[in-house]
Amino acid sequence: MNMSVDRTRDFGEYVPAPDDDIIICRCEEVTKGEIRRAVRDGMFNVHEVRRFLRCGMGLCQGQTCARLVRTLIARELGVPPGVLDEATGRAPARPTEMYVFANEKMEGI
Repeated sequence: MNMSVDRTRDFGEYVPAPDDDIIICRCEEVTKGEIRRAVRDGMFNVHEVRRFLRCGMGLCQGQTCARLVRTLIARELGVPPGVLDEATGRAPARPTEMYVFANEKMEGI
């Protein structure tokens, strides 16, 4: 069972790091610095950072960045990554034209 992070604890101000311009989420072009700043601004879990920055909400739905984002948040908070809840995975949704459904064969009917 994951524990929540103490929101009353002061994690300090955001201090830029030399590698803050590294892109962590390629789909949404979210950088390491943006994630670090979001944590310092009071977003203490993966869901909050994801909603604010859209990391993990691009075409890959977090398949390439979810673990990195979670690790970064945990590092900024000074907690093990296992303390944080994982992001909810979702299948990529793509528009489908109606003729595709019309041409589908109904098996078993």
